[in-house]
Amino acid sequence: MPAASSFDIKRIIRPNILKLEPYRCARDDYSEGILLDANENSYGPVHQARITQSSGGSSLIEAQPDSQQLHRYPDPMGLRVKQRILQLRPSIPSVNNVFLGVGSDEVIDLLVRITCQPGRDSILVTPPTYGMYKVVASINDVGIVKVPLIVEGEDIFQLDVDAVIQSACSDETVKIIWLCSPGNPTGTRLNEADVRRVLESDYRGLVVVDEAYVDFVRADRGESYAKLVAEYPNLFVMQTMSKSFGLAGIRLGIGMGSPELVQYLNNTKAPYSLSTLALDVAKEALSTEGIAKMRQVAASLCQQRDEFLIPELRALPHVAAIIGGNDANFVLCRFVDSNGRVSNEIAKGLYTEMAENRGLVVRYRGGDYGCEGCLRITVGTIEENRVVIDTMRTLLAAIP
Repeated sequence: MPAASSFDIKRIIRPNILKLEPYRCARDDYSEGILLDANENSYGPVHQARITQSSGGSSLIEAQPDSQQLHRYPDPMGLRVKQRILQLRPSIPSVNNVFLGVGSDEVIDLLVRITCQPGRDSILVTPPTYGMYKVVASINDVGIVKVPLIVEGEDIFQLDVDAVIQSACSDETVKIIWLCSPGNPTGTRLNEADVRRVLESDYRGLVVVDEAYVDFVRADRGESYAKLVAEYPNLFVMQTMSKSFGLAGIRLGIGMGSPELVQYLNNTKAPYSLSTLALDVAKEALSTEGIAKMRQVAASLCQQRDEFLIPELRALPHVAAIIGGNDANFVLCRFVDSNGRVSNEIAKGLYTEMAENRGLVVRYRGGDYGCEGCLRITVGTIEENRVVIDTMRTLLAAIP
């Protein structure tokens, strides 16, 4: 593995980040005892305080128990959550290989900020893919190199591996290759042999695999690429609490990579970026019982996807195919007109009518490369899935 064995993280980190002296939090030093070092409010959450008036007219303030310690700054590293992530992904060597961000979007932004010099460097993406890679690059004045996925045949939505490697190796400004697996909007897990080829190529930058939907992949289709983190120092794997754990509202993203890369991310992030509330919820969700429940719910959603939603969609008029690997908690449905031609008009019209008049919102993806005539439909509850099929059947039956 030439690239992995010779990978030097310092070659891709921006010089100013290499020299950065990170902000030191009060909680980096001490976290127990009478804490008067961080200018917190020692009376606790004031909306819960008991305030009475003394006979002399002054206020007597009695602090109430604060079991969540919300008057204290949170653990800046989220250590207890990281320890539980090791239970979820046991192939990760230690907590030093784990980074926590405010959703995956912050992780994406930080990766670009620590590696790419504005106005000079670039990232490589493989459309159709998650749109935030492009948005973050644009915000940070970073170039974008596009190498499309294969969009036809048996290998639909897999990497054009030779093209990815050639493009990345021939352009020294490319600091990150973004691989979305399972992809959004493709719903397709990338082949392990292809991912390994990219990791073992002569490319000297960082390879990031974004696995937001990994817990919906069937066991026979593969597992998380977190298993490769200890093997490849040039690999960084992203996951999230938003999808399989059902915790989009706490905004917690997970990154797993070499301890050196994680340290640069920690040096750059805001000092108390994750709230105590988010960390407490994540810790509970990542308990042994919480992980078991997540896997049960994910399995149920996959069953609904495979045994109800996909076959029912295929039976509808104007539905040409469910495309992609179906490795996520959504399906990508392609529509055609009466002559069998792929139709953005039907897909867009269906999307608009359902959202504006039927109280049913899916996602139009017909403008994405390789997704012409497509709607992306999330797998809902059993009742929600029935509603989407019944509504679409009625609307599509009215189209000549």
